[in-house]
Amino acid sequence: MLISAWWLLLLSIPVLLLGEFLVRRISFLSKYNIPAPVVGGLLVSFGVLFANLVGVELNLGSKVAAKWWTWLVTTEIEWAKVPNLDVHRPFLVAFFTCIGLNASWDLAKRGGLQVFIFLGIAAVMGVLQNVIGLGMAKLMGAPTLLGLVCGSTTMTGGHATALGFAGEFEKAGFEGAGVIGAAAATFGLIAGGLIGGPVGGGLIRKLNLKPSVSRETHLQMGETSESGIWQDFRALAGYGTKFLLHVFVLLVCIKLGSWISYGIQQIEIPRAGQESIKLVFPVYMGALLLGVAIRNIADAVKKGWLRTEIVDTLGSVTLGIFLAIAMMGLNLKDLAQAAMPMLVIVSVQVIALAAFTRFVTFRAMGRDFDAAVMAGGHCGFGLGATPNAVANMKALVERYGSAPRAFLVVPIVGAFLHDFVNAMNITFFLNAVK
Repeated sequence: MLISAWWLLLLSIPVLLLGEFLVRRISFLSKYNIPAPVVGGLLVSFGVLFANLVGVELNLGSKVAAKWWTWLVTTEIEWAKVPNLDVHRPFLVAFFTCIGLNASWDLAKRGGLQVFIFLGIAAVMGVLQNVIGLGMAKLMGAPTLLGLVCGSTTMTGGHATALGFAGEFEKAGFEGAGVIGAAAATFGLIAGGLIGGPVGGGLIRKLNLKPSVSRETHLQMGETSESGIWQDFRALAGYGTKFLLHVFVLLVCIKLGSWISYGIQQIEIPRAGQESIKLVFPVYMGALLLGVAIRNIADAVKKGWLRTEIVDTLGSVTLGIFLAIAMMGLNLKDLAQAAMPMLVIVSVQVIALAAFTRFVTFRAMGRDFDAAVMAGGHCGFGLGATPNAVANMKALVERYGSAPRAFLVVPIVGAFLHDFVNAMNITFFLNAVK
């Protein structure tokens, strides 16, 4: 029995709420910052898998062709052909557009030179993750694209980037990229939460590092407000007409960005003695780039109408819905074929990141107490998520003392800047191995 993709859309909010409930109730999930939509969506995926194993044929559709739904994320040239697209694509593109709208040069400058140093370090690690992934895949005789999926796509990128690029990997010939990417990202999330404390704490104890400011300072910086889909909806409603303005800007970026992406996708790369190939360019990249441009133009004219907190909340909502739909639609049977090579590659990635943060991140960031805390934070977001980075750093400062510089630099890079850099990194490697 095939269940329409529209049911995935209708179930996305209930599944999100289910995930939030389970994360609040199960300490393991909250301890390692497993995203609520991943928890809820995987529960549905496992339910579908179980139904098929006991003889109930059940499949969840993931694509729709309704013109009213696909118009926003396609050019009129594509739209006229009534394309069959993933039902979650509007939310996927909206989320990455929000990343662009929050990529503020002014915000980066506020963190000083250390923001750019840390961004450079994170970018280098992202490249190394792709090199390691491709190298390990070749050594094991596994598909080349599996190595790239288990590189910065899932390690630094996490679930959102893994599922966001899944379509590009599948178009390049790697079936099951979504489910394998989700599994690798989940492994990375857990590993990032496990190694951050030992790496940062080990440096602090071995070198007898001391915080530069009073212990009480970190208490305010470590506070987090209650979050969840309903809280996000209430926050957006409270912004009133400013919320509507931001939605309008978001929709304009998505529509115009579809033309930018389409135009770049038509570029052909000539190859000596071979047929030229078209450039691989994610569908959301045009909207993301347009968002970056609009954000920095708005900052330059100093009008202050584009507010980070509204864009951030919109991004949180669209990411939650996108992840819930994408995780529900995963075919877990595809995971069996690549499970062992994936686990080997990701295990090597964890070891490599632990060594990199210990010997490179710590030294480049100043070899002091804050640098040790940042090394622990890099373990978190280098294996999947900025919340993991913050959780790692919070655990360290609660035990050893305050690190205000770390709490400024790591979230700025992890939440606002590196997703853009990583998307470019993945796109480059995807074109190189195509």
